Amino acid sequence: MAKLAVNVDHVATVRQARRVADPDPVTAAALAELAGAQGIVVHLREDRRHIQDRDVSLLRQTVKTKLNLEMAATQEMLKIALSVKPDMVTLVPERREELTTEGGLEVQLNKEKLQKYIRLLKDSDIVVSLFINPDLDQVKAAQWVETDYIEVHTGPFCEARTIADRKEDFDRIHNAVKLAHKIGLGVNAGHGLDYNNIGWLADVAEIEEFSIGHAIVARAVLVGFERAVREMVELIHWGAGWRRTGL
Repeated sequence: MAKLAVNVDHVATVRQARRVADPDPVTAAALAELAGAQGIVVHLREDRRHIQDRDVSLLRQTVKTKLNLEMAATQEMLKIALSVKPDMVTLVPERREELTTEGGLEVQLNKEKLQKYIRLLKDSDIVVSLFINPDLDQVKAAQWVETDYIEVHTGPFCEARTIADRKEDFDRIHNAVKLAHKIGLGVNAGHGLDYNNIGWLADVAEIEEFSIGHAIVARAVLVGFERAVREMVELIHWGAGWRRTGL
């Protein structure tokens, strides 16, 4: 049964809008764990637009499940990761002007660089994941660079406007995760998942964990953080073949 890892970046987004102390993503992470989340995710960006270095340090001290640090493959971020030692690092592409991560890593064209970073992280007992598009060649390249996990980019699937498009994207994701599992990679998935579309993927056996942030934070504004997390945990646990008949 897949786990839920809650991304608390957008709690920090609200805080940074006023440059004040609240809401605190560290407190949100604790509430998420109490509500049943089995992991916490943060993306420390180069421009520090939401999560700050202090947040990462405090989360390392307080998270009791698993801390997954998303970061670009840069020397600055590598130094931080080796110092903080999160349970997992997920390497992601990053462009300063983007609102959110827009696509997966180009692993094939950056094999040597990524393999170097992966080896340094693994030598420090940090599990490594690569955020990639559901493309079979990218999955094979991920195996070549010796990552532990992939996180499949579910953005296009979530943004599909028709049932036919969503089914096509679902099949693409399903084929990618099956191949990854077959060649020995762990599989996570995330980006754009919400309370309406999670059912399509909740019963895909090869997916070990879903990383979900914005949808939970948005719902938490209306119903509270613990309830928002509990409701997502329940949807994942139920599985949902019945969801595949609609958007």
